[in-house]
Amino acid sequence: MKKIKNKFIVGFLVVAGLNCHTLYAAIKADLVIHNAKVHMVDGQDGIAQAIAVKGNKIIYVGNNAGADKHINYYTKIVNAKKRLVLPGLHDVHAHPLEASDSAFECLLTSTESLTQHMSKLKTCVNNSANEWVLGWGHSLVTLLEASEDPVNYLDSLSTVKPIAIMESTSHSMWVNTAALKALNFDQNTVSPPGGFIVKNSLAQPNGILLDTAGDMVMHEALGNPTTQDKNRQYQSLLKSLKLLKQNGITSVVNARLYWKRGYLDAWKKADNNWQLTARANMALWVYPEDLNDDNQIATLKSMYSNDSNAFLKVNQIKMYNDGIPTNTTAAMISPYLQDYGMNIGSTTGLNYFDQNRMTYYISELETKGFDMLIHAIGDRGVNESLDAISAAKLANGDIGRARRHRLTHVEFVDTADINRFNDLNITADFQVAGKWTLPGAHDPLELALLGAPRLTNHVPVRDIFNTGANVTLSSDWDVSSLSPFVGMMHSLQRDHQSLPNVKAAIESYTINAAYSMNQEDKLGSIEVGKLADFAIVNQDILTIPTNKIGETKVLMTILNGEVIYKNNTKW
Repeated sequence: MKKIKNKFIVGFLVVAGLNCHTLYAAIKADLVIHNAKVHMVDGQDGIAQAIAVKGNKIIYVGNNAGADKHINYYTKIVNAKKRLVLPGLHDVHAHPLEASDSAFECLLTSTESLTQHMSKLKTCVNNSANEWVLGWGHSLVTLLEASEDPVNYLDSLSTVKPIAIMESTSHSMWVNTAALKALNFDQNTVSPPGGFIVKNSLAQPNGILLDTAGDMVMHEALGNPTTQDKNRQYQSLLKSLKLLKQNGITSVVNARLYWKRGYLDAWKKADNNWQLTARANMALWVYPEDLNDDNQIATLKSMYSNDSNAFLKVNQIKMYNDGIPTNTTAAMISPYLQDYGMNIGSTTGLNYFDQNRMTYYISELETKGFDMLIHAIGDRGVNESLDAISAAKLANGDIGRARRHRLTHVEFVDTADINRFNDLNITADFQVAGKWTLPGAHDPLELALLGAPRLTNHVPVRDIFNTGANVTLSSDWDVSSLSPFVGMMHSLQRDHQSLPNVKAAIESYTINAAYSMNQEDKLGSIEVGKLADFAIVNQDILTIPTNKIGETKVLMTILNGEVIYKNNTKW
């Protein structure tokens, strides 16, 4: 993948003092998209027939006849056959490296029984040559309903080799005794910030580790990567990059970069090897269990990188305020209706970072240039995160006000906080690709824990959109589908919390997302002078029935003026 950084068009324009349209009319294009329906996302509902590209810049958007003036013998011409062309899609919350990581050998599903889990796990343990046996995919409820402590089931497979199985949401871990010993977790261990070591009636760890406590197991298992581990990470990333371009995604945020695991090295290698087929922003993970805040802040600042022309930027910070409702760790204003008997010490959830500590991190890191990406699901978590950002902005003045912070998930919001997203210029980033976010499709467990009234305005996309706040949609892949079109479709099927129309849904994946990534001046719409990132799709999502939008396939993806993906079977 050749990264072109041509500035000669704009540079010549400035030096010569020539009119933009006059100059561009004289230039012959490298690429012309012809005979298309171009949805420009230019704020005026602009529709065009053709696009002309020189180097990595769009030099013409208009009708076919106008584009013809930019064609010569060397111009590559793509006949779009009346297909819809969209700006390159942005996914501002995904986990590309983790989603394809082959380190997770044992793949379970949340619909399987415990007996089925054990059958699969036995095979994995017997066949694994790795130091740790890692897996993913079960439901926490399966373990809570078991007749024995969950640790006993895994101990029956091995008491020597550590086993750690990540629950399907990634917010809890099922471990054996060997894994607990590797972390020095015993009856005297105090739970870390934002996590909980579940214990039995004898005060012994029972094999369930919630949130931070579970994360720490994975940090131990995947930390200090060997050369072989790093190669696996790199190959996993390349696999995910292939899927991104197949979905028309030209800009992505790695929304939880575990830098202590060496994940940044994989991204840098892809960049250095010209294999980075998406503009990528890294959101560095903040480790809540690391209590030396000043040291961690200094380390994070040392990794900052934000060259405006670079494909790889390290310019965001990922913090969790809270957990998730289905294991009672999302931070809620009102208590949960039940607690599973896990006795986590709170009836209103947990905080990875309390408000004061979060304020300190934001205040320090935004002065370096970082934008915050804060996981906040519960209404208390959202309120505390808004308060923390507000306090940091007040402390840092113009520096803080210039930042593009966003809260992600935002599933429950107190009425008093709805307008604050717009007031504070904080982006609300929603994930609705999962069917469980649709009305009437709520997880029965969530319903039992919170009650129907609190789910009435679950994921309040429309309420916050109506305030004028910047709203984005993203995948949280691989928790939900990577396809932006599934997310767009679901955003229009949410009854009173739906976006108003498909154009708003497209904007949430294009210009709004570009704004949250600080690149709306270059990307997010198809306009003269912007970078040439766009996607051609197989159906006109502006006119087809809403329930068909999720079936949309990408036919061609263009990044920086180059065709990086073509679906020959669907063209």
